[in-house]
Amino acid sequence: VDTVDEAIQALGEHGDEAKLIAGGHSLLPLMKFRLATPAYLVDINRLDDLKYVRDSGDYLAVGALTRHCDVEKNDLIVSNAGVLAKATHNVGDPQVRHRGTIGGAIAHGDPASDIPSALLALKATVVVNGPEGEREINIENFFTGFLETDLNEDEMLTEIRVPKLPDAKWSFQKFNRRAQDWAIVGASIVCGEGHAGVGLVNMHSVPFRSESVESALLNGANAEEAGELAAEGTEAPSDLNASRDYREHLSRVLVRRGLQEAGR
Repeated sequence: VDTVDEAIQALGEHGDEAKLIAGGHSLLPLMKFRLATPAYLVDINRLDDLKYVRDSGDYLAVGALTRHCDVEKNDLIVSNAGVLAKATHNVGDPQVRHRGTIGGAIAHGDPASDIPSALLALKATVVVNGPEGEREINIENFFTGFLETDLNEDEMLTEIRVPKLPDAKWSFQKFNRRAQDWAIVGASIVCGEGHAGVGLVNMHSVPFRSESVESALLNGANAEEAGELAAEGTEAPSDLNASRDYREHLSRVLVRRGLQEAGR
């Protein structure tokens, strides 16, 4: 397709049998494990008007088809939302980052993905378009279940809006067995004047924002005290890589380290 309207029309025609594809690095693994079995793939790679990073006053507007390599190196993102650049740099390898897109990284709602944690810590919003027009959704409300989001079958994600926090301190922590692996546990930390944001990777059925840690930080807790709360409210999975108890332990360690790096 060549326009957003054409993409939305294709989704409307085929319903849940259709999936959008750009880089494919989120969708194809899901297809490999039969977690997604679309009958139709709608190629949106030619939608160049969704590939951008713009200064929009209080926030940065990032087009959903902006490649990871362009996000991690963009001066506006590095200087105003550094944790997003760092988290993006940890996605896969250079080949993945030159094909994958920021929109694809969050549109599938994968709790093991790094980028959603950074957007949660930054308290970003997303913009979706459909037949009824445009909707803006707070990022924490966008993820609704395991590999599920608030996107309707005939809607597509078009933009991510990231608050500008040039003076905030931040940290991105990731623990994995091998370089380029999915995180066993990860954490994005953003601390600024009146802002405390903590997003966790692989600690729940959805990308998880730790309101317990955030509240403790806003009430003056130090890194040690706030870090002990990292596993509160989570439902970490147990799998071949780690047990639930181990992931809870890791979350406390990584959040504490991240808070210390961010000067708390």
